[in-house]
Amino acid sequence: MVEQVYENIHRIEVPLPKNPLKAVNSYVIRDPERNLVIDTGLNRKECRDVLLEGLRELGVDPGRTDFFITHLHADHSALALSLAGEGAVVYFNGPDYDRVAGKRGSWDDIVQYAGRNGFPEDELEAALKNHPGYKYGSKFDLPLTLLSDGDVIEAGGFRLQCVETPGHTWGHLCLYEARKRILFSGDHILGDITPNIQLWSDRDNPLEWYLESLERVDGMEVDLVLPGHRRIFQDCHGRIRELKEHHRARAEEILGILGGGTRSAFMVAAEMTWDIDCDNWDDFPVSQKWFATGEAIAHLKYLTEKGKVRKEDRNGIILYSLAEG
Repeated sequence: MVEQVYENIHRIEVPLPKNPLKAVNSYVIRDPERNLVIDTGLNRKECRDVLLEGLRELGVDPGRTDFFITHLHADHSALALSLAGEGAVVYFNGPDYDRVAGKRGSWDDIVQYAGRNGFPEDELEAALKNHPGYKYGSKFDLPLTLLSDGDVIEAGGFRLQCVETPGHTWGHLCLYEARKRILFSGDHILGDITPNIQLWSDRDNPLEWYLESLERVDGMEVDLVLPGHRRIFQDCHGRIRELKEHHRARAEEILGILGGGTRSAFMVAAEMTWDIDCDNWDDFPVSQKWFATGEAIAHLKYLTEKGKVRKEDRNGIILYSLAEG
């Protein structure tokens, strides 16, 4: 479906087959010189067909089009890397590029860390094979233009400023049109669902980053949010309050779970409340167990850094308990 959401900004809803997100919002800005497409979808025929048909409907020549990728996840990046023709500029960010370049760990490292956090060994292979990034991701093997905070892209009469909003990924970038108070929020702020904040290493604290990024955007004047998924909305600041409250409640829930004794992150995730149509944790698809466990680890790291949770390694398994005092 192609929809005009603002003068010279169109949204193409690119389907995400068999994915609870349902679709990714791809935004198109037409320009006499070089068109700009913001996020694209998975590198799958179903996604490619819908995006190309939408571009044809808008009279946009893919050969005269540049691409901006808000973050590394395959549902936003993979098709852009596949469609970018010779001479196309593909805008990306440095921290996420370090991840795909192997500087922030490999898939093997992630799987090993998941096992250390209690993820069952007999489900690890299935979790990896069903991960969209592993299954549908494209190689970042073409020239990229790496942007950072404050950099500006001009297209179609818009002056789009990059805003670093780490949390959902290391280098997630939003685009902000200050004159028109428009925010292309990627997966930083979504209207109907909560962005997944997960962690698969000992190094980072993505929930801390995410909350700081929310505070930053809360200080900006925004009248229209164009998110990476689901509905477009206007009450940016109200949604930020809801997201902050969600993570506060999540942290309290985890502290309550640990009040029952020491647990691995996988065990904590199994006791958390999830908005999924399953009767119990055992019925969760393995891919949803994966994302839930990653989110539990992120919250546990945040609470550990706050001094509320204690982390220890017992025979190669990471366990968490309430901090004394």
